[in-house]
Amino acid sequence: MKERLEVVRGSGNAFADLGLPNAGAERIKAHLAAELIRVMRERKLTAAAVAAATGVTEADISRIRNARLGRFSIDRLIRILEGLDQQVQVSVVPRGRRPGALHAPS
Repeated sequence: MKERLEVVRGSGNAFADLGLPNAGAERIKAHLAAELIRVMRERKLTAAAVAAATGVTEADISRIRNARLGRFSIDRLIRILEGLDQQVQVSVVPRGRRPGALHAPS
């Protein structure tokens, strides 16, 4: 007999879905860390190279790569990305709408 599974749609923020505090900030930090890792892979940068370019320690880069982001503020992650010539942009959208989604004017 097959067990019937219930499908539950997530909110788009896994941290909120898990009921974690500061879910919005944690989601932003995770996204910034993922972008840093992407840049490192694309440019084939070592932790030492990133540390030299951004002024952070190799240990901090290792923490970011291992998703241990507790020591990092959003501001600090942005500064690291900017040190690698990345421009960080912020957008704000009403809840329930995805960025880039079209909506009719009020």
